[in-house]
Amino acid sequence: MNLIDISFWRLSLGYLLLAIPLGLILWLRLPMFGRTVSAVIRMTVQLLFVGFYLQFIFDLENLWVTGAWVMIMIGVADVSIINGSNLKLSKLAISLFIALAVGTIIPLSFFVFIALDKQAALETRYIVPIFGMILGNCLRADIIGIRTFYDSLLKNEKTYLLTLSQGASLKEAIHPFVRNACEAALAPTVATIATIGLVALPGMMTGVILGGGNPMAAIKYQIAIMIAIFSGTALTVILAIRLTAYGNFSNTGMLDHGVFKRLKKQ
Repeated sequence: MNLIDISFWRLSLGYLLLAIPLGLILWLRLPMFGRTVSAVIRMTVQLLFVGFYLQFIFDLENLWVTGAWVMIMIGVADVSIINGSNLKLSKLAISLFIALAVGTIIPLSFFVFIALDKQAALETRYIVPIFGMILGNCLRADIIGIRTFYDSLLKNEKTYLLTLSQGASLKEAIHPFVRNACEAALAPTVATIATIGLVALPGMMTGVILGGGNPMAAIKYQIAIMIAIFSGTALTVILAIRLTAYGNFSNTGMLDHGVFKRLKKQ
């Protein structure tokens, strides 16, 4: 069974459905009409570009080109996380890039070399979509984790400094903030794992079924990708917080307020 393609003219008709949310925005006078239209246009252009490019690298089937595309994906995610956390790119970019690379490539390797265990798993059509699913979930979790960590530190800076003054090391003083940030970042993924298959059919499973795979094969793919996603999320969150923290505290444990784009009022 082959996947039923959607013609471009039929896809264009789907844009008429946007009249519902856009009409609601206008009716409620929400100050987001222009931003929403811009987001839809950007989504369309970006996805069309990615579609053409992916077809190119799928046909090329070169591991170096695939690796370069993976690095670009990490770089874009790096910038998106920092911007979403309201922090300065120059203060976190390198540390966060390393955290994302390590935290996503490890679970990707598990999926490719252990779960699939086939030479075909090294093909671009496996690596790029699987990596994209892992990285996309890590991106959302990292925004929550990093923003929670730095915002809570700023908000509770007096308590943090008091802990330092009582003889605690930097690692000991930031531990409660790291713990709370990790809990906030991982909670949505845990909730998804607990309800997956009951509330909705997830993306990987749906894709395998639409591609002609049997439901049991789809379920095994979904279990494997959820394990990879959760592991990658946990790794990237803790690494992102720890690695970025090293360069944003002084030798005395003072938080560098220059990490924030705009210093929030306490």
